[in-house]
Amino acid sequence: MLAALAAAGLPSIASAQQSASPPDVLPTIVISPTSLPTPEAQIANSVTVVTAEDIEREQRRTVPDILANVPGLNVVQAGGPGSQTSVFVRGTNANHVKVLIDGIDVSDPSNPARTFEFGHLLANDIERIEVLRGPQSGLYGSDAIGGVISIVTKRGKGPAKVTGLVEGGSFGTFNQAASLSGSKENFDYAFNVIHFRAADTPVTPPNLLPPGRAAIGDFYDNTTVSTKLGLDISESFRLNYVGRYTESELRFTQDEFLPPTFAGVPRAEQSTQNLKQFFTRAEAVWTGFDGRFTNYFGVNYTDHRTENLLTPTSIPTINTGQRTKVDWRGVSLLMPGQTLVTGLEHEIESMGTAFVNADNANSGGYIELQSEFAQRLFIVSNVRHDANERFGEATTYRVAPALLLPVTETKLKASVGSGFKAPTLNQLFVDFLPTFVANPNLLPEESVGYDVGFEQPLFNNRVRFGATWFHNDITNLISGTGIVQTVPFTVRTNVNVGKAETSGVEAFIAVNPTDRLWFRADYTYTDAFDAITHERLLRRPRHKASLAAGWNPIDPLTLSATLLYVGEFIDGNRDFSIPRLVAPGFTVVNIAADYKINDYAKVFARIDNLFDERYEEPTGFLRPGFAVYGGVRLTN
Repeated sequence: MLAALAAAGLPSIASAQQSASPPDVLPTIVISPTSLPTPEAQIANSVTVVTAEDIEREQRRTVPDILANVPGLNVVQAGGPGSQTSVFVRGTNANHVKVLIDGIDVSDPSNPARTFEFGHLLANDIERIEVLRGPQSGLYGSDAIGGVISIVTKRGKGPAKVTGLVEGGSFGTFNQAASLSGSKENFDYAFNVIHFRAADTPVTPPNLLPPGRAAIGDFYDNTTVSTKLGLDISESFRLNYVGRYTESELRFTQDEFLPPTFAGVPRAEQSTQNLKQFFTRAEAVWTGFDGRFTNYFGVNYTDHRTENLLTPTSIPTINTGQRTKVDWRGVSLLMPGQTLVTGLEHEIESMGTAFVNADNANSGGYIELQSEFAQRLFIVSNVRHDANERFGEATTYRVAPALLLPVTETKLKASVGSGFKAPTLNQLFVDFLPTFVANPNLLPEESVGYDVGFEQPLFNNRVRFGATWFHNDITNLISGTGIVQTVPFTVRTNVNVGKAETSGVEAFIAVNPTDRLWFRADYTYTDAFDAITHERLLRRPRHKASLAAGWNPIDPLTLSATLLYVGEFIDGNRDFSIPRLVAPGFTVVNIAADYKINDYAKVFARIDNLFDERYEEPTGFLRPGFAVYGGVRLTN
């Protein structure tokens, strides 16, 4: 039944969108495009799946490192681990992606752009990440202009299992993780504790330092605990619970402006950011009418607390953001091949600073029809209506057909949809006196996007290739350029005046020469520009390519390698005294190996940035150079 599939968390299967799979592997199942477990071959949406096996093989410890190679994305991290991270999907803004962890919207209402800070998300307890590209507000509501990143954590199953990991390496890295998971009769459980520490990551370009000032490496320490529980009360009724708490400290270098030129230079003293996050969801699942109607009732709560200190002796500034959400989703099997999904949501978000407290409420409802005809034609269509306490109403939609041609099994796919992003609480209510005032009358940012593409399997799926062309028109972009008054000085405010267009191509080829060897190459071309000034948007490279390979020469040994190429992009310098410059591209190669000693122990090692590429992304912030890591994983 659908409830059982969703509760199970789905098997860990490498996606044809992420790596080529041997012909005897079960079809990849995806959830995010429709909210239903669906074979990837039946989905028109462009979606990439990263599994726990992918993460373990490449030994990625943070989500920004995982997302770096995903097609259609550009990940920009301003410093070492834990530093501010922006993810641009198909050239849209970094605040145009919806981020879900186990179904919980984890964006921070106190953040000026209401984004989720990826830099603090550790990867050890993640079962799968689905990256869904293109406007998705017809199902997911606000923020899903560029796409959705849905993260699912591991669920316990089978006999009690204890795992532990210890890892050390460059930049003062010392990581540990432990988990207890399993299931017994009608109860399943998973408990995780993860600790990540990088004590000295060099991030400041030496040429930016004033004479006699030494660079100070970033310090980052993160402890995350999580749990996932499930209880089958009966064959038709189940309870689920997830909880995640993160506490971290980041010490990093900000800028100061020295006379006589007042040009920005990295400070002599580091700033500190202390962060606490708590995400939780409780859910009841009831199935009736012989499995033809499944109901999901959920309550979500998120709490963000960020404390910033400019210097060790500064008075801290504290921002808090909370969101409470209740939701219902019903899945009805109308007839074979026709499934109807309906849903209702109500949420309240709030923020608090030393000077401002504000909140906003939103209610939404959606309906989706997932149709299958002759096991060859698949159509997903949805429409959603949101009623917002501040700006009023918004209606969005998506239609996505996919056709499998007989004989060749060519998949033809297309989609068209709309998206919106509600104004943030900062944009509505936070003034920066005396030169800037908020605008409580802002409207949401809006978009319409479409794509068309194909995928072609060959040689019993040993080879698979495809390409997708996409285009997005974004309007009502919020800009802080509105003039309220000019006397005695200029006072500005936020206004809905911006427009942007993004278009491009995502192409891939995946090859499995043997069951022990596979390759995958991706290429993304993105043209993103301001539709008014016709200038390229910042930090959106036109060209991005990645190559991944894996090899099992013998059963205990796994070898892998990744190559990431990012072409030149437009950026400003570190303090934006030069607002536009051409930043050079870069190429980074990573390699990894793990060896299974026995059923209880595995040793592993990796080298990141094998050829010590020195590059800045964004400009003014070095990315880590050559680094070596190694460790051991133990399992009972």
